Amino acid sequence: MSSVNSGYEGGGRTRALFSGLGAIGRVLSMVAITILGLLAVTFFISRVVPIDPVLAVVGDRAPPHVYERVREEMGLHLPVWQQFAIYVTNVLSGDLGTSVLTSRPVAQDIARYFPATLELATLGTLIGTVLGVPLGVLAAVRRGHFIDHLVRVVGLVGYSAPIFWLGLLGLLVFYANLGWVGGPGRLDISYEYMLTPVTGMVLVDAALTGDWAVFRNAISHIVLPASLLGYFSLAYISRMTRSFMLNELSQEYIITARVKGVSEQRIIWGHALRNALVPLITVIALSYAHLLEGSVLTETVFAWPGLGRYITNSLQNADMSAVLGGTLVIGVVFVAINILSDLLYRLFDPRTR
Repeated sequence: MSSVNSGYEGGGRTRALFSGLGAIGRVLSMVAITILGLLAVTFFISRVVPIDPVLAVVGDRAPPHVYERVREEMGLHLPVWQQFAIYVTNVLSGDLGTSVLTSRPVAQDIARYFPATLELATLGTLIGTVLGVPLGVLAAVRRGHFIDHLVRVVGLVGYSAPIFWLGLLGLLVFYANLGWVGGPGRLDISYEYMLTPVTGMVLVDAALTGDWAVFRNAISHIVLPASLLGYFSLAYISRMTRSFMLNELSQEYIITARVKGVSEQRIIWGHALRNALVPLITVIALSYAHLLEGSVLTETVFAWPGLGRYITNSLQNADMSAVLGGTLVIGVVFVAINILSDLLYRLFDPRTR
């Protein structure tokens, strides 16, 4: 009998192993198809946009023979399908092309500019989450009261007000008039060459090297743009938290807990919010992804040397290799964050495993 039981157990482990490998294979195939679709969309859009990348290299006064030679060197004389095949092959080998604007490999430019965007979006998401979740819970618990209306109005303003207008207003009030924060850029000029880069994120590098003067200066520069992004994130997170909490507070297990005499604080924070956290994880992850890809206006207003500003400047200068490379990186990050949110969803909710 024991040998039969061990056989069943071994078969169960084998089935579980194959099931896990199959799930991993499905996820990887889905990611590969998504990335390939992203490559195709960005590539063919770049061919439809009325921008001539050859002119960006040679200028509009170059003789025809120079124009044709550069066009052939860039492979633009080949059929579109062949250009796409070459592009995919180069991307898979890590070659994103060379930027016309900076004359450096696009991969190096992205490695230089992306940490600034990552730092700004991460801090903005932290601010939006730390403030948005409690406000959403409070609005749901006090539904119909003053605090509920106030949270909803704050969220509505966050959705409606143009972020570039809020950025200019913030610079005028808190930088120009009050002097509470630093100006545009990541650091004052006197601090720019004092920091030894490690990760590319100024706050992290300053903390790692123990240079607290640079750390304080970096905080003064990032606090305003990060707060604006955090406000935008707060508006979305607080609204969704309120919606999830209202749904949980109307469930029968909440009524049962109240009948049993469980304290209201434990019901709200220990039961309702715990169950609301499962879908809220996806909301926070999507908010983070949107800040990573949608902080172009904020980076422009605050002269923040991030990836969004890099892509914008490249597009204005017809630097299509840089535009394609930056767009691809943002797309890959977006896919990675979605996969991570799905994994966390499965971790917190065993029913989805």
